Amino acid sequence: MLNRRNFLAGTAAAGAAAIAALHLTPAFAQDTPQLQIFVPAAPGGGWDQTARAIDQVLRSEKLISGSQITNVGGAGGTVGLPQFVNQWKGKGNSLMVAGMVMVGAIIANKAANNLTEVTPIARLTGEFEALVVPAESPFKTATDFVAALKADPSKVPVAGGSAGGSDHILFGLIAKTAGVPAANLSYVPFAGGGEALSALLGNQVAAGISGYGEFSEQVKAGALRLLAISADKRQEGIDAPTLKEAGIDVELFNWRGVFAPPGISDDDKAAMIKLVETMAKSDAWATECKNRNWTPILLTGDDYAKFVTEDTARIGAILKDLGLA
Repeated sequence: MLNRRNFLAGTAAAGAAAIAALHLTPAFAQDTPQLQIFVPAAPGGGWDQTARAIDQVLRSEKLISGSQITNVGGAGGTVGLPQFVNQWKGKGNSLMVAGMVMVGAIIANKAANNLTEVTPIARLTGEFEALVVPAESPFKTATDFVAALKADPSKVPVAGGSAGGSDHILFGLIAKTAGVPAANLSYVPFAGGGEALSALLGNQVAAGISGYGEFSEQVKAGALRLLAISADKRQEGIDAPTLKEAGIDVELFNWRGVFAPPGISDDDKAAMIKLVETMAKSDAWATECKNRNWTPILLTGDDYAKFVTEDTARIGAILKDLGLA
């Protein structure tokens, strides 16, 4: 039989354990936790692929015990963002995948919520853009392309993705650097990369801008000429200068990163940053990035928050110049 002292000690211990459990339940700062990943886009796209790559690497590295991915698509992420802000608030075991496309969509759609309302954790990857022309084009270099823009931008139609997207933004930045009013540009948006490629190969446009992967096969086959890439430095296996090397002071990555919800604890934020940093420095993540043609551009915590603020201002300015904000 338990005496009174043992009974009280046992009760106190049980109570302490229950209190501890209550504190640990919402917290992320614990070993091999469960992770919730929110994707404000439909399955299959770039953000969804990023989420599933994160999930796969975290599991293979035994950094989490399990995870669940939730997709809420629409309007460049601006449909899902309010749900993440309001319904996921304070959930320290949660991450949202987003990126430059959401920044532009928030501005262009005049969305009620923005990325100042969530907790920046890490920028993970970037996809640089490529400026290409048909093989028969008189433009041999990016300098030739810019000279033609300066002469008469209406005679230099450029194919790319949706209006206000990363392709359009890069075109606007190139023009702005060259002193060409963005409002005078001839931009031809296409819903899919295949349509833009057809317009290029059919010489219906003077040039095209998209992620390098969209054009790589045609560049290698000699059907398209790669004038420059928007990366920060030359890329292995790609025989083309950066825009900066070509005298165009522009660098652009279609970046993707992760954010925690608002209202999480400092401990959970620190634990989440550590988790993502550990994942991003693993061989498994490096392999995943190489296989998917992603450029690792890790930036975490306060540095990432500063980057998001600066990129939002830059994108806002160019979208305004383009008449889209």
